[in-house]
Order: sequence, then structure tokens, then C-alpha cells
Amino acid sequence: MQINGAHVLVTGANRGLGRQFALSLLERGAGRVYATARRPELIDVPGAVPLRLDVTDPASIAAAAAAAPDVKIVINNAGISTGANLVTGDLDTIHQEMNTHFFGALNVIRAFAPQLADGAILNVLSAVSWLAVDGAGAYHAAKAAEWALTNSARLELAHQRTLVTGLHLGAADTDMMAWYKGDKTAPEMIVAAALDGIEAHRPEVLADVWSATVKAWLAEDPTAIYENAAAALSA
Repeated sequence: MQINGAHVLVTGANRGLGRQFALSLLERGAGRVYATARRPELIDVPGAVPLRLDVTDPASIAAAAAAAPDVKIVINNAGISTGANLVTGDLDTIHQEMNTHFFGALNVIRAFAPQLADGAILNVLSAVSWLAVDGAGAYHAAKAAEWALTNSARLELAHQRTLVTGLHLGAADTDMMAWYKGDKTAPEMIVAAALDGIEAHRPEVLADVWSATVKAWLAEDPTAIYENAAAALSA
């Protein structure tokens, strides 16, 4: 799969990683980049094709798929972070996280899959797919579900040679993480790793040290995992 000349659709492209995906794709010679958002008038990427797409609205997804029948790479980037926990958080807010990260990504895949033979899907996941964080229980659960979706979709679409890649990262230097005072990775570096991963036909991309570290903990006892995480985050 080559970026040069490819027609690509990016969800949530009005800011943050999504906007950087659109910019970097064009820099790498993508033939067409559909930069999508609930409010496409907010897209400010020269050369991109703005397109309305609300991943929580099946009718909007269907309309976008009909408007972009030439797409061969889909980047599921749209996301939210509400700060809701699972036991004490507002249930409607928890549903909102699931509807965006899991059902939104799933519905986009279902809509575009028929045209993605020999194409690719990249799901923007997180190190939080594997590590619960107090204050982000809904985000953790939704990203863990999207990770499972990524693995299942890879198996289901193997017959049509669709690459399905999961991108994991820690904190990116974007508006969504403006509150975070720890180390953050530049969006350009994360997106470069992701696009390199697509071109290398990789099923998984660990975009930074934190995501690689958290994945390496998965074989450990949960007590050790969270002791390691607490020590690393307080260092």
C-alpha cells in the first residue's frame, strides 16, 4: 500500500491528529484527501476535499461513503475524551464515548469495506486501550473495544486483502491533551509513524515510548502493571 497517489478519507480532520493526517497525506503525494468533520467548514487544510461526516450518525456515514467512492484508505481518527468514569460517571456520556470510538469506527468500516479491497484501514487507538486510568474509564473501555474491533476486522477483511492497522500512542501535543503536563509527542511524529506503518503493511504501530512500554507490561500481573504505571507517571 502506497500513500503516493492514493485516495484517503480521514475522520475528525478539523483539528489535532486528524488535521495532521490530512496535511501529511498531501505532503506524501496522496491523490485525494477527504478531510471530514461534523462541521466541514472548519477544515483548513489547503488541497483537501472537505466532507461532512458525523461518525455517530449512520445516515451521515452512508452519505460520505456515497460521496467518496474512490477511497482506498480510511483513517478512523475521530474521537472524544469526556473524563467520565464507569461506575460513577454519567451513563449518557459513557454511551457517547462508545458511540464515537467503537460504534462510530465500526460503522465507518462497514460502510467503506466493500471498496477497500487491496486498500487499508487505520484505527487511531491509544496506550489507554491497555491501561485503565482513573478519570478516563469510559475512554479506556471504548478504546479497548476499538482495539478488539481492529483485530476482528483484520481477520474478517483478510479475504479481500484489506490491511487493518491499529495505531497506539501516549500523549500527543494536541488540543485534546492541552491539560496534560507530562511528556507529549508532536503530531507530525505520530502521523509519520502511522503512515510508515501503512506503507510497511504493519498490523500495529506503537508510535512512542509510552505505548511500547505499556504493551510490554501486558504479560504481567495486573497489580504489577498498575504499580509500574504509577511509578512511571510520578517520575
